[in-house]
Amino acid sequence: MAAPAVRRWGLRAGHLGIVGLFTVFTAFPFYWMLITTFKRETDLLKRANNPFVYNEPPTLENVRILFEETLYGRWLANTLFVGLLVVVITLLLSLPAGYALARLTGRWGERLGIGIFLTYLVPPTLLFIPMARVIGDLGLQDSLWSLVLVYPSFTVPFCTWLLMGFFKAIPPDLEEAAMIDGHSRLGAFVRVVVPISVAGILTVVIFTLTLVMQEFVYALTFITAARNFTVSVGVPTFLVHGDVYFWGSLMAGAFISSVPIAILYNLFVDRFIAGFTVGAVK
Repeated sequence: MAAPAVRRWGLRAGHLGIVGLFTVFTAFPFYWMLITTFKRETDLLKRANNPFVYNEPPTLENVRILFEETLYGRWLANTLFVGLLVVVITLLLSLPAGYALARLTGRWGERLGIGIFLTYLVPPTLLFIPMARVIGDLGLQDSLWSLVLVYPSFTVPFCTWLLMGFFKAIPPDLEEAAMIDGHSRLGAFVRVVVPISVAGILTVVIFTLTLVMQEFVYALTFITAARNFTVSVGVPTFLVHGDVYFWGSLMAGAFISSVPIAILYNLFVDRFIAGFTVGAVK
């Protein structure tokens, strides 16, 4: 075999090997959660057993505990309710804000964009006390509406900054052409800019849903009734009793809630990456 062909096959084998390693690395947490979900407690706790396979017949007991002895179904519904509302609010606020900042000429547009992004970097551990005071004054304690009100305070700044970079990559000539054809500035934005910005919008949706599903501090602070918990609070609260961990049910809860997000990422991975990088490769 000729040297160029050998080199080509070697590079291809190396590429496939690297991709395979990354595939195993990213898929392993899901494999671990899935196999632990159906393991018996004796299989989990016996040190002599191989942790990567079933040493005893699988069982549905962990799933039964999750759905029958906890309010996991209710927590999933609560998380979906909060997530969808926060996505809508974030889009309604960050889309026009990001567009306005992207088209604002001069130094002020850049400064305002950086200032808005910096508010996202403030850790929740510094804000949950004043936020709790606001929630108390509004009478929203122990209500999912408290999370709907608070979560946009850190999704909107980041998503505005993200969309700002995306809108900067869209040539203003497209909007000007639409306005010459008779559209207003708002009409040009809705009919021309928004359809082109699908990648950025999908990025905002995925980021917001992911953040809502994993957020813990605010959900733990503002919600006290078990029926109003989200998944991120309900699962560790009810499946960890002191130093006793219900590992099978914990992994089942984590696996069920993470699979939809993983599917969403994989379906729109190209658009998601474009949404994060298009502003940098203008």
